[in-house]
Amino acid sequence: MMLIFVLILASCSDENTDQLPKPRAYPRVDFPEKEYRQIDREMCYFGFELPVYAEIKDYSGEIAGAINKQCWFDITIPAFHGKIHCSYYPINKTNTLDSLIFDSFTMVGQHTIKAQYIKETRIELPNKVYGVLFNLSGPAASPTQFFLTDSINHFFRGSLYFENKPQVDSMEVVYHFVNQDIEHLLNSFHWK
Repeated sequence: MMLIFVLILASCSDENTDQLPKPRAYPRVDFPEKEYRQIDREMCYFGFELPVYAEIKDYSGEIAGAINKQCWFDITIPAFHGKIHCSYYPINKTNTLDSLIFDSFTMVGQHTIKAQYIKETRIELPNKVYGVLFNLSGPAASPTQFFLTDSINHFFRGSLYFENKPQVDSMEVVYHFVNQDIEHLLNSFHWK
């Protein structure tokens, strides 16, 4: 009986077969065509252009100190499981420009544990839109953040998150694609 088992086992093996591990690969990403639509939130003091494949989801949580809850929302990109968390503050005695800018830099600074490099790009548009775009390289939870202001009345902030573990290699092409949309949003941004 043992002899039969050994013969069957020996006949199943092929000594010429080289078993190599499959190369590591990431799924192919099909990117949608770049097409934009104008977004003007009814009760907000700003507007911008957004890709047609992105959606706006109103924020439903509690907001401490914010006057206009309708101006807090997420821009979701379902195809990539991404969200841009957006918030708006009126500049006043409670929310001073300095404190809002400080908070933005603090939130970016929280990612320095994982980020290898933070590139700051100054934004200055002719229609009184000023701000900073932060691009974080490395496995940071939020690879892109920004804030915009007119420096007198309005302050708008956004931060990009993906619903997955940050893997720079596999997500780099998606980051680049979504960052193009963020740059378009920033360049089309205007105050009402």
